[in-house]
Amino acid sequence: QVQLVESGGGLVQAGGSLRLSCVASGSFYSINSMAWHRQAPGKQRELVASITSGGTTNYADSVKSRFAISRDNAENTVLLRMDSLRPEDTAVYYCYALVRGRDQRLRVYWGLGTQVTVSS
Repeated sequence: QVQLVESGGGLVQAGGSLRLSCVASGSFYSINSMAWHRQAPGKQRELVASITSGGTTNYADSVKSRFAISRDNAENTVLLRMDSLRPEDTAVYYCYALVRGRDQRLRVYWGLGTQVTVSS
């Protein structure tokens, strides 16, 4: 079993910055991709940014040039640096990991989410 624990959410004014962190723990063989998704009230969950074990990144158009995703494979951690935050970035942010278990099977895991609120 794998646990993903997020931290770093909070309340910030428009134009401000926040950094989210997610740590994976448990018993597994390796972590393939990690990502951040978000879900605003009344909207579907959407991909914000993803990163492969090799460091290839992908961003939603709405956050390109403002957000940066990174990971530390040795620490099983993924970070999301969010700059120039806008009120429309307000959402619950969820950590995602595609994990290869010791049985070599791939499984998806989600964190419980962390609230990000951007005031205008």
